[in-house]
Amino acid sequence: METITLQVDPEIAKAYREAEPEKQQKISIIVNNWLKSIIQEKSLEKIIEEMQEQAKANGLTQEILDKILENE
Repeated sequence: METITLQVDPEIAKAYREAEPEKQQKISIIVNNWLKSIIQEKSLEKIIEEMQEQAKANGLTQEILDKILENE
């Protein structure tokens, strides 16, 4: 992990500083995950497109996928 500085309301800063270390760590994890999801936000179409490209690169063709789905 790397440390950054964010501006927050004074009451948020005070509550964070006064929180137990375990609670500060939980807050850090939550904020980290939240920021990650915002930064890496992708549309469903883009995610599907990337999955299709990866499947093709790994040799999974539409025909093979259709056969797999037929057997289910």
